[in-house]
Formats: sequence, structure tokens, C-alpha cells
Amino acid sequence: MTTLALGPSWLDPDYLLDTFGIWGLLLIVFAESGLLIGFFLPGDSLLFTAGLLITSDQLDFPLWGAIALICAAAILGDQAGYMFGKKVGPSLFRRPDSRLFKQENVTKAHEFFEKHGPKSLILARFVPIVRTFTPIIAGVSGMKYRSFLIFNIIGGVLWGAGVTLLGSWLGNIEFVKRNVEAMLILIVLLSVVPIVIEFLRARSQAKKNPPQQQTQPQQQPQQPPYPVMDDATTQLRRIEPQPPQQNDYYAQQQQPYGGDYYGGGQQPYQQQYPHNQNQGY
Repeated sequence: MTTLALGPSWLDPDYLLDTFGIWGLLLIVFAESGLLIGFFLPGDSLLFTAGLLITSDQLDFPLWGAIALICAAAILGDQAGYMFGKKVGPSLFRRPDSRLFKQENVTKAHEFFEKHGPKSLILARFVPIVRTFTPIIAGVSGMKYRSFLIFNIIGGVLWGAGVTLLGSWLGNIEFVKRNVEAMLILIVLLSVVPIVIEFLRARSQAKKNPPQQQTQPQQQPQQPPYPVMDDATTQLRRIEPQPPQQNDYYAQQQQPYGGDYYGGGQQPYQQQYPHNQNQGY
């Protein structure tokens, strides 16, 4: 059985299972569930192939034992991603792009988590790439560990057991046995459907509601009552003029101009020297 249409041989589920067995499968599931470097690994097709090979006796391992180990690896992988995100914190959003790390993937997982909340840990299990970064985003956002653990277990069991049992059930059909490669491609395409639907929905919503630029009137800067001047001489202009104040004591003592000169303010001569009139002057 060859599935080279899915990509290079080292990503071929049949090649991986033949080379590394069930333990290699568990390591890949763990890495894809919560490690940054595991987003490109073929999780869905690998679980489907494992269930199919176990049913057709091409992989010697008990089916329910494999399902239990796969679920445990998926749950532990999410735990590792959550702890990593909690330790790294928001600095993850400022990490530069590299060969195995793209901010675009972090942004998609962040938007997915913001939209669906805690249940995104269940839904993201069935969306490639997003399922790798969602537990990390949950740790970065400070999601309570108890809530995370509950949704993580539910998502890990539904994904690990569901996809593996689907492969096991389809493995009993003769048509599927003869067209394994086509079925694996179909599984991969189906896993991408949620991403395509979300993209088309976001694009349609963006066309219906184009972003409107809100123009707010610019506030004029408040001018100081006086121009700001650094010259010590011109700073005197800033002083508020004070109303004139009159000294009451000085006003009482001050007499009209000329009161003591040229008869100003004096009594008539007859009133000052009445005895001179009697003497005939």
C-alpha cells in the first residue's frame, strides 16, 4: 500500500507505521497535539490508517489498546502545549517567523479560540494546524486549568477514538481496502473543509460589512492664555493686571492740592483775626 500522493515518503502514514510502529504513532500524535514543530504532521490520516491496518491484521496491536494510548498521547500533548503557552505568555505573538514557526498560524488559532471559547479545544481537534496551536493559545490567555483539562479530555477522546474507529470500520469494506490511498486523500480533504468554510464565511461577512472609517473631529490643542515665551523680559506679559488698591490711611491724611498754600483751604481773614476789626484796621 502506497500513499505517496499525500506528500513525501516520511509523511506517508503507511511508511511511518511500517517503520516506527505504534510507538512512533504515539510520538507523532503527542507532537502534533501541542508542540510548535508538530503542526505539519499527518495526524488525521495517521489515525485513520492505524485503525485500518489493525483491522486488516497488517498492524499487530490490539485495537482498543491502541485507541487508549492514542487518546492519552493526544491529551498529554495538549497539556504540554498549555504549559508552554502559560510559560511563554503574550511574547509568543511577538516571536519572529522561522522555518517551522509562522505568526499566521498563531493568529488563526487565536481567532478560533476567541470565537468558540473553551469548546474550541474540542472543535480544533478536527482542524489541522489549528489543533496544534489552540492549547498553546489557551495557556497564553490564562484559561483556568480545570476547564482546560475537561475540554482537553473530551476533545482528545473524541478525536483519538473517533478517527481510529472510523478507519477500523471502513477497513472492513472491500472497496476501501482496494483504494486506501484515495480514502486517505479524502480524509485529508475532509479535515480541511472546516478551514475552507470558515474562510469563505469570513470573506462573505467582510463583503457585507465593509469596514467604515470613523472620522472623529480633531480636538484643537488648548492654547495657553499667554504665548509660551522663554525670554525673561517677555515673561512679564503673563502677569495678570491687578486692580488699583487705595490706602485708607493715606487718603485720610491727604488734602486737596494747594490746601496749605496761597489760601487754599484756609478760613477768611476776618474769622482768623476778629480783634483787628475792632481796632479800626
